[in-house]
Amino acid sequence: MLIQTPGEGLYDELFDQDNRVRPHYKMLEEWLVNADEGLIAEKRREADVLFQRLGITFNVYGEDQGADRLIPFDLIPRVISASDWQKLQAGLRQRVQALNRFLFDIYHGFDIVRAGVISAEQVFANPQYQPGMQDLKLPRNLYSHIAGIDLIRHNDGDFYVLEDNLRCPSGVSYMLENRRMMMRLFPELFAHAPVAPIDHYPNLLGETLRAASLKPDPTVVVLTPGRFNSAYFEHAFLARQMGVELVEGADLFVHQNKVFMKTTVGPQQVDVIYRRIDDDFLDPLAGNPDSMLGVPGLYAAYRTGNVVLTNAMGTGVADDKSIYPYVPDMIRFYLDEEPILKNVPTWQCRKEKDLKYVLDHLSELVVKEAQGAGGYGMLIGPKASKKELSTFRSLLKARPQDYIAQPTLSLSTCPTFVDEGIAPRHLDLRPFVLSGKKIQMVPGGLTRVALKKGSLVVNSSQGGGTKDTWVMEDDLC
Repeated sequence: MLIQTPGEGLYDELFDQDNRVRPHYKMLEEWLVNADEGLIAEKRREADVLFQRLGITFNVYGEDQGADRLIPFDLIPRVISASDWQKLQAGLRQRVQALNRFLFDIYHGFDIVRAGVISAEQVFANPQYQPGMQDLKLPRNLYSHIAGIDLIRHNDGDFYVLEDNLRCPSGVSYMLENRRMMMRLFPELFAHAPVAPIDHYPNLLGETLRAASLKPDPTVVVLTPGRFNSAYFEHAFLARQMGVELVEGADLFVHQNKVFMKTTVGPQQVDVIYRRIDDDFLDPLAGNPDSMLGVPGLYAAYRTGNVVLTNAMGTGVADDKSIYPYVPDMIRFYLDEEPILKNVPTWQCRKEKDLKYVLDHLSELVVKEAQGAGGYGMLIGPKASKKELSTFRSLLKARPQDYIAQPTLSLSTCPTFVDEGIAPRHLDLRPFVLSGKKIQMVPGGLTRVALKKGSLVVNSSQGGGTKDTWVMEDDLC
């Protein structure tokens, strides 16, 4: 099959600037060149049928609400060299360690605020800050046990952190199922390529959740909002893979500040809850009184230390997009190290000078809501209409503190099987970092790809797809 080469000025994962195949892609490129297009198309249809049969779907809020939809799966994997992964792994460990130190600090000593690294207003007025977490002692002083860090590779060849997701990061089930699908459809590829395994992730996650409690053999459950949640498949998948119970709020109750699960043989005390419900909905007595998703009294049980929540309440303050620009300073402040991974330059619209720049260059920038997620509430200036630019100009003037802006980065491209053949498409990467007795991760992550030519929006809720991520165990492969 013919592989289209990337445009000028773009970093392509397969081809270098002289259109030579990068060494860690050599085996895959040879396979693609010799592959039959009809066979690949047939395999893609087979993958769709299997994903549908296995129930690997997601929901899009506000659009055919409740209807399950397949995330488009691309058969051509993204390949990461061993040396690139080693750097990424070190940088991710460093970053998550600093973020956990930051969360402990702002709920205890406020050292970083008193040192003037970040303002008190920016932390304590943040809507995700939970005053009730003040001085609460958590096992191992850990707040974010599971983190999903979004990365992109820019046209300079370096990886940049785009976002830190510390609340309920999703997508790991698709990472695992994508690999299983590739091994099922193309087993011959794995016989020749030294691809690092990822199937031990559920074991690492279970180990991390058990380590969140100081009990020797804690009872762990996964708490889901229910089947209409966009990530319900993942909640059920992870519970099944770990061999723990998947529960909804109605399956739990609190008695004498302890959390119990209803079972056919009577109540069973729960020690660790891997919650996939936002803070406000966890306990109607302490958060949103209309919540039907949480457990009355859970917050009191949590505060007495009788149950552990992963991730901890109040972690959202650290992944707010207005806090993101300070992460490199956190690394220097808490770890006395230079950041290994770069941040994307960011203008904080709450600052008068930054706001003026953003308004003057709106058509060149990407503007995001500080509390936004899933690709919603953002403006991509170069692609925006006059009306969209005008709307965002008004929003920025009215509530500048709710927005940040970044330059329009040129995300790297990777060969992708689309209607016109194999063509370069932009993509990002979300590795998952687990913090327990030690920081662990499997080599790889969820690769999201924009299926439309030239599009930079990779979110599945916005029409993006996913592909398997291969980390090679040997750079000389």
